Amino acid sequence: MDNHHFEQFDIQLDPNEPLFIIGVVSRIVDIPIWTLRKLDEMGVVSPQRLGRSVRCYSKEQIKVLNYVHYLMVEKGVNISGIKVILTMEER
Repeated sequence: MDNHHFEQFDIQLDPNEPLFIIGVVSRIVDIPIWTLRKLDEMGVVSPQRLGRSVRCYSKEQIKVLNYVHYLMVEKGVNISGIKVILTMEER
């Protein structure tokens, strides 16, 4: 069946709604789970928690994590440096 038939059934998602669990996010942004946990611990990108342990990320947070991946891989910036860069860019 042609995807064109499904266009009327498309859903709108709030980009700030936490929908993606850490394992899925790790694959999307190509950042290891342990690094995502460290970024959370350092307050760089803090996902919402479901229960006590399940981290859930929004589409907006995934955009930030794509930028974080770029800074780490392409520019060689460590997590502390990334935190400083993101803080400066928020201002």
